[in-house]
Amino acid sequence: MTVTINESSTRTLTVPPKARRTPEPRRRRKPLISYGHWWWALPAIVLVIGVHYAATLTGGFFAFTNWTGLGDWELIGFGNFERIFQDPQLLGAVWNTLFLAFGSVILTNVFGLLYALAINRMLKSRYILRTLLFMPVVLSPLAVAYVWKFIFQFNGPLNGFLGLIGLEEWQKVWLADPTWSIWAILVTVVWQQTGFVMVIYLAGLASVPVEIEEAAALDGAGIWGRFWNVVVPAIRPSIAIATTLGIIQGLRIFDQILALTGGGPAGATETLATEVYKQAFSLGQFGFGSALALVLTLIILVFAILQQYATRDRDARKA
Repeated sequence: MTVTINESSTRTLTVPPKARRTPEPRRRRKPLISYGHWWWALPAIVLVIGVHYAATLTGGFFAFTNWTGLGDWELIGFGNFERIFQDPQLLGAVWNTLFLAFGSVILTNVFGLLYALAINRMLKSRYILRTLLFMPVVLSPLAVAYVWKFIFQFNGPLNGFLGLIGLEEWQKVWLADPTWSIWAILVTVVWQQTGFVMVIYLAGLASVPVEIEEAAALDGAGIWGRFWNVVVPAIRPSIAIATTLGIIQGLRIFDQILALTGGGPAGATETLATEVYKQAFSLGQFGFGSALALVLTLIILVFAILQQYATRDRDARKA
């Protein structure tokens, strides 16, 4: 670079290459903690880690001990888990847990989808029906369970209705029958949770374009064809959400069992959730209760992962 200065005589100055560069402005170092950033969530993060994750890891550790809640303890390895899978009553609790989980998922999704399809666009009174069908969801599970306990009593409305229509042979002591008590719990759970699933499907059906359904109808597609080829692919995310939440909730059913049967008769309605409560808090076997809770957690995790894999989008599968 050459600079010419016009004075009495002409001088030519040559600027060195290093001096030609324009110095870059100094960047200010960002402070580690600044207002409006992640540190605002720090108290909540610490609380979640301390209350949830630390407690879960602690419970997982005590699952390998014989701790009774007081005093000393010692490591016993997989002794608690061997006891779980050798006890017929605990294996029955595992079976009841899976039965209630899958039974509630299937029935709530079927009825929830049917309700959503019925009141999505056609009925003028759909807003009132949505409120009425969703109302059981906001009620306390214990309150709902006590209402159904009154219905299932031998002198209750259900047996009274069966006698009124001439079906006296169907009258039973529903909650004291080892065969039908688990079905009574399933009915109670399905009745309360169907409205929640219906709302999820209503949100999914709202995203289905009416024009596509009308075009499919003009092409000759019937009701089933439009439902299977147009509606189902559009609400696939809603199906994934409803089934995932249903499986998790179904595997953790506790309040309804405690209020309706208390796990009876003769352990016919015991689940892993009720066994965790009884072993840890009623019998004081915290180590064994922690092992049951860990088994329940692993079952929930496995089925949630399998369900997410089964209901994920087709594009994600190809990728």
